[in-house]
Amino acid sequence: MTGLPIPRIRDGLIKDRPDHLDVDIVLRLYELRREAVLREARRYMIAEFWPDSLDAAIAITKGDHPGNASYRQVTTYWEMAFGTARHGIVNPDYLAEFTGEGLFVFAKFHPWLAEFRAAVSPRAFRHAEWIATHSDEGRTIFEMFRQRVEARLRAPAAKGR
Repeated sequence: MTGLPIPRIRDGLIKDRPDHLDVDIVLRLYELRREAVLREARRYMIAEFWPDSLDAAIAITKGDHPGNASYRQVTTYWEMAFGTARHGIVNPDYLAEFTGEGLFVFAKFHPWLAEFRAAVSPRAFRHAEWIATHSDEGRTIFEMFRQRVEARLRAPAAKGR
């Protein structure tokens, strides 16, 4: 499988500007984030899951890992959300502006992305990567989170996990 071609913003495939439909979709994404199971899964992936190696990143994908259900729910949720931008349904900059949390989760896996894809799935984080590289707002937000994750992983407290 070769995957989807990666369209560039403003090439006719991606919405140049948000409109009222984008607002409706982003508000619906927000409403879905409030669902209790997804809220708990998001809390786990943001606050508790801090992979400090490729092995730790891969471990959460295994069915016997206590965070596996949270990983699957959160990553598929954000992949669906970011896919709306990649496929031209929602303006990417507008979506990225309100969905930084998904880029934060992506930043936690980013240091080992190529190896993670080789071990788990070549399709892992493809929409998150797209918005982090093809949207001006997405690039800015992702870079901020990438730096935060790097700093956390270098911190002395991180070594004791």
